[in-house]
Amino acid sequence: MTAEHLRQLVVVAITDPSARIGTLEAAQAALQAGVRAIQVRWKDGSPRDTLELADALRRATRAAGALLLINDRVDIALAADADGAHLGDDDLPLPIARQITPSDFILGRSVDTPDEAAAAEVAGADYVGLGPIFNTASKSGLGDAIGPTGVAAVRDRVSLPIVAIGGIDRSRAAPVIEAGADGIAVIGAIMGALDPYSAARQLVEEVRRSLPESNAW
Repeated sequence: MTAEHLRQLVVVAITDPSARIGTLEAAQAALQAGVRAIQVRWKDGSPRDTLELADALRRATRAAGALLLINDRVDIALAADADGAHLGDDDLPLPIARQITPSDFILGRSVDTPDEAAAAEVAGADYVGLGPIFNTASKSGLGDAIGPTGVAAVRDRVSLPIVAIGGIDRSRAAPVIEAGADGIAVIGAIMGALDPYSAARQLVEEVRRSLPESNAW
């Protein structure tokens, strides 16, 4: 993964079909506000509907110079010409996904412990999605919140970029970045807002202020 990709991953907006103003509209607002990575997540969506959303967002992300990632589904990511996919425990193993994707295809892996992060690094992940950092209502079935101290523990273990997720909003972004995360991923903080543009803009500005000077963008 390039340095430019890392800069784009500092704030990742994850789609939610229950977005207050509509999924596509909220994602477009986030892009207009300066978010440079969108992750399509639609657990109950059919492959056809998910691909239609991904295609629409592919056009929007290209226009904004942003990344498009697809949650879980490498096949849909390839069909939509997305930049990458984000994989969990029940998805294709990283080595298999790497075999069937282009050399510049970004592969992220969900983890919640230092051991899992280390395993993801060995398996060839480009970054890890670490969480939940705080308790969240956006995703069910998650383990205990690990807090910024959990971010620091993973940072001590791996050199991979860390994208932190779980209950992060504007007021919680700074301590997560200061603990060692390279970026954050959010669902409710943008998708659940009545004004996703303003919410995304404030979040981008807060993360920008919190990044180490060497990583500032």
